[in-house]
Amino acid sequence: MKSLGVLQIQKTGSLDKVVSWAHQFPYAHPLWLGQFLGFLNIYEPDYAKAVYSRGDPKAADVYDFFLQWIGKGLLVLHGPKWYEHRKLLTPGFHYDVLKPYVAVFNNSTHAMLDKWEEKAREDKSFDIFCDVGHMALDSLMKCTFGKGNSGLSHRDNSYYLAVSDLTLLMQQRIESFQYHNDFIYWLTPHGRRFLRACQAAHDHTDQVIRERKAALQDEKEQEKIQNRRHLDFLDILLGARDESGIKLSDAELRAEVDTFMFEGHDTTTSGISWFLYCMALYPEHQSRCREEVCEILGDRDSFQWDDLGKMTYLTMCIKESLRLYPPVPQVYRQLSKPVNFVDGRSLPAGSLISLHIYALHRNSSVWPDSEVFDPLRFTPENVATRHPFAFMPFSAGPRNCIGQQFAMNEMKVVTALCLLRFEFALDPLQPPIRMPQLILRSKNGIHLRLKPLHLGSGK
Repeated sequence: MKSLGVLQIQKTGSLDKVVSWAHQFPYAHPLWLGQFLGFLNIYEPDYAKAVYSRGDPKAADVYDFFLQWIGKGLLVLHGPKWYEHRKLLTPGFHYDVLKPYVAVFNNSTHAMLDKWEEKAREDKSFDIFCDVGHMALDSLMKCTFGKGNSGLSHRDNSYYLAVSDLTLLMQQRIESFQYHNDFIYWLTPHGRRFLRACQAAHDHTDQVIRERKAALQDEKEQEKIQNRRHLDFLDILLGARDESGIKLSDAELRAEVDTFMFEGHDTTTSGISWFLYCMALYPEHQSRCREEVCEILGDRDSFQWDDLGKMTYLTMCIKESLRLYPPVPQVYRQLSKPVNFVDGRSLPAGSLISLHIYALHRNSSVWPDSEVFDPLRFTPENVATRHPFAFMPFSAGPRNCIGQQFAMNEMKVVTALCLLRFEFALDPLQPPIRMPQLILRSKNGIHLRLKPLHLGSGK
């Protein structure tokens, strides 16, 4: 088996390279990060199942870069502590909690679309990624910290900038081998900038937690929170207790809030942006989705919880775009015990595994005509006959994404409202250049042309 360097892979066009290696080596091949870190790169459902149906920890060599910022939250915890946190947080994603968020998604999206009305007047294409990112973080802050509809304050805005900065800095650090050593990294300007942004993010989270705790001490405030239309993520975390009545410490609270903010904004931004790109690329599917959401909405201008289940074609298109453009293209694990694969091969405990979701989703032995955009792959009949580990945009098994329902709901509301207000077309001069980072983004942004539609949506 040949060994392939990750540095080869960081370059653009690299994703397709991994897809072509998947043709050459049907199950897996070794992958090297620098000279010292060897992974087995996998992209086949049975191999994925062998590893991901267990709860092995994340590979420390990759995920330790996250610690300084997001601390030990669900993403990086493992063992009994992970299990305990997962159990405590699960009620935060119950549909009763998610229901009122639909209104938040509506409001944040309307604000973005109003901005796009202005931009569309110029009749030039523009990069949608940044605006979608701002909208997703705006929604997330309202769902996490319970910000009213007043939009973000100056303090929130500095948090927004810190989070955007941290995501980019962390990506650059993972790609630059000379930054991997902590001691050296903290001495570089890049490392110091990272620490400053961390400080800004932590200060914001700490302050919000302090204020909310103080409010809970005050009985009048407590009544107000009880009577509020909905609980936000922070209320759930503050109320969480384990069997023996122990609640999360301040450090654990901060880690979970920071993890949710990191995990929840960039991923949905990527998912929504690539979906709109797919719609521009395949106008026939775009019009079919638009017809469906038009019919569901009638003469209202915002969606409600009950509408989400009716968006069958839109949902199939979202899933197909998550197949072709998975927001998290690669995830890593470290085996806590040996694993035996279907073909009789095995790996010892301690081995590092990279699951290449992008290559798995384009694996032609699993997905016939894998490069073709075909939403009908996701009809109930077709889903029933497919390997349960063939489609993993939210990972799979016990450590799958706790927020996947939240993310799917947000994607449905946002994309449906987008399609009602605009027709999306490609800019042939600026096709996106796929780039695998922590999330799948485009090196030159995602440039689309928008044509306003005024479909009696109360506008």
